[in-house]
Amino acid sequence: MAKLSEHERDELPKSQFGLPEERAYPMPDKSHARNAKARAAQQQDRGAITKAEERRIDRKAEDVLDGPR
Repeated sequence: MAKLSEHERDELPKSQFGLPEERAYPMPDKSHARNAKARAAQQQDRGAITKAEERRIDRKAEDVLDGPR
């Protein structure tokens, strides 16, 4: 997975985040999308995010992984 610098992350539009209101779970590419899905599952298991938030992140990740339609 390519590393995002703070500047690159700050430049991403909200639409490229799994939780855009928090600017959490950035997904500028497929590698980050796969990572976001894994991290969301871990965080949901720990109780840090809700199941609904995990589903939102997963849906966004799937959109990135499936590519443009």
